[in-house]
Amino acid sequence: MNISFEPRRFRAGPPAMRRAVIDSLLLSAALLIMACAAPARADRIKDIATVSGVRSNQLVGYGLVVGLDGTGDQTTQAPFTIQSIENMLLRFGVTVPPNTNPQLKNVAAVTVTADLPPFAKPGQMLDVTVATIGNASSLRGGNLIMAPLRGADGQIYAMAQGNVVVSGFGIAGKDGSRISVNVPSSGRIPNGASVEREVPMHFGGDGHLVLNLNTPDFTTAAHVAEAINKALGADTAEALDAVSIRVAAPSSPSQRITYIATLESVDVDPGEAAARVIINSRTGTVVISSHVRVMAAAVAHGSLSVTITERNDVSQPAPFSQGQTVVTPRTSIDVQQADARMFVFQQGVNLDEIVRAVNQVGAAPGDLVAILEALKEAGALRAELVVI
Repeated sequence: MNISFEPRRFRAGPPAMRRAVIDSLLLSAALLIMACAAPARADRIKDIATVSGVRSNQLVGYGLVVGLDGTGDQTTQAPFTIQSIENMLLRFGVTVPPNTNPQLKNVAAVTVTADLPPFAKPGQMLDVTVATIGNASSLRGGNLIMAPLRGADGQIYAMAQGNVVVSGFGIAGKDGSRISVNVPSSGRIPNGASVEREVPMHFGGDGHLVLNLNTPDFTTAAHVAEAINKALGADTAEALDAVSIRVAAPSSPSQRITYIATLESVDVDPGEAAARVIINSRTGTVVISSHVRVMAAAVAHGSLSVTITERNDVSQPAPFSQGQTVVTPRTSIDVQQADARMFVFQQGVNLDEIVRAVNQVGAAPGDLVAILEALKEAGALRAELVVI
């Protein structure tokens, strides 16, 4: 369904009136498409793109967790914890005598982090993450004292306080033995921060908005612009690059919200991902995308095992020879090579044939990595080799 409008009909009126009429037509077309849209198997724009400027912001703060059961900071090794306690007590009118060094075991200095979602309003609650920065062994049972959370501009945007929920625990013995489950030195406080300041966000005022793809791709950007133009009329959207698509939109914030809701429901056929082979060097995991192709190549892969054993022999002199007993080293080398069978990749084989050929020779994940790297160096692997 194509719905378009002709701006030349409104040239006689003032610019503001023409813009209001265009905004109304854009919104009406969007609502009509939403009502008539049929279910499709493609992805929604909502799942593959976000609106430019609508983003979260990171917050960070410093605070104290009190009430620990002897698992707090060792104040002799973490003097900043004592400094923080003295400053806090001073604000409540309690003065710590000079030249004193309190030995507290139930207090820990922590960092407090949170994500401030877009359009968060004062009074809304956020989840926060608490982690030790000293040598506290566990935060289980602790309570975070009111800590301000600041943004990158140094302004306070939230205040955090509450009981810390820790999923792990640790037990240590006097002989140095220790058992630890998960990480007891960090935890979370659900709804532990209250928003105090709203982040200024530009959401309206001009006649366009920009959609940013989650994964840069020229094909997907072209398909998104084509789908929007097909749904809302020609020249409504244009792709700026592999990430951004500029879309004509109402300037009124109230109309723009409904318009964006309509855009998010438009179905798009995203471009297929590039051929990649992903290798995790730490775990040996290998992921091969469906578009990986191999040119004609013959592969033989086997394992060579070399074992070197050293031992000392005692050399005894002959009787009455006035010789000395000496120790002589002896080294033995054993080389074993597994039987390696050669297999052939035909030109343009697909993913199923690659996996079947590798499985026939019984290659382990480490062997598969070596085979793929060799194919890449030989120019026979038509894919990007990514090692993470």
